[in-house]
Amino acid sequence: MKIRAKDFQVHEGERVKLAKWPTRIQPFYRSKEHYQTLLAEQVQELSALQNLLYASNRHALLIIFQAMDAAGKDGAIKHVMSGVNPQGCQVFSFKHPSATELEHDFLWRSAQCLPERGRIGIFNRSYYEEVLIVRVHPEILHSEGLPDRRTHNKTIWEERYRSIRDLENHLARNGTRIVKFFLHLSREEQRQRFLSRIDTPEKNWKFSQADIEERKFWKQYMHAYEACLSATSTEQAPWYAVPADDKENARLIIAQVILDTLKDLKMRYPGTDAQRRDELLQIRQQLLAEQ
Repeated sequence: MKIRAKDFQVHEGERVKLAKWPTRIQPFYRSKEHYQTLLAEQVQELSALQNLLYASNRHALLIIFQAMDAAGKDGAIKHVMSGVNPQGCQVFSFKHPSATELEHDFLWRSAQCLPERGRIGIFNRSYYEEVLIVRVHPEILHSEGLPDRRTHNKTIWEERYRSIRDLENHLARNGTRIVKFFLHLSREEQRQRFLSRIDTPEKNWKFSQADIEERKFWKQYMHAYEACLSATSTEQAPWYAVPADDKENARLIIAQVILDTLKDLKMRYPGTDAQRRDELLQIRQQLLAEQ
């Protein structure tokens, strides 16, 4: 069964109701071994396309992951990007902003980490936190140094959506392709994964009291995600709502979307003109003469 990226894409202008989007679907693999074979094939193809991305040096790829805790962002990055050359890929995780970062606008810190042409950048959480966690906890706005009138302005979220769209459109015009993944996890599956983190000593470090506190705001987060996906999924920078209750299936979907995105760039290796070919032939003769 072929994975079709469009089945998971949030189309521009679409009003998202997450209750209607599945968190689990019929898997694309028949067994654990079949999953491993499929992923290995995707990883191999992704490695080849990354080499082409670097050689052509005309585009950059920015991949953004957003999700509730325990949705599998780290695992997806680890497994899907396992065959990518580390020299051509960087991963950034955005935690609580530093004092320096709070002195700038909300897009500043992530702008410092954008990938250059020929490379892949991965944001494990991103500037979207500013319309997700900050929307659920609006008191955070008071620590961001905004003018008082901005923190009380009811249009602040629409303004931030517009700033994000403007940034992403600007990047797209200048060669950065953006693909955004929302890992759609059910509340019950999160509960099970939290229990596993508690019951498995090797996973204890992944769990904190803050995780359970944020779980209390599940409905508010779902509303924030719905508004965010609806307002910021565009043709230039689409969101994909990936069913995340099955980690293996989610990884296969994510890998396929990335592959389709890179293929759509229609990249090719730099050509060699006649003058350059003559130069290479002369160098070849010199090397052969050394025998």
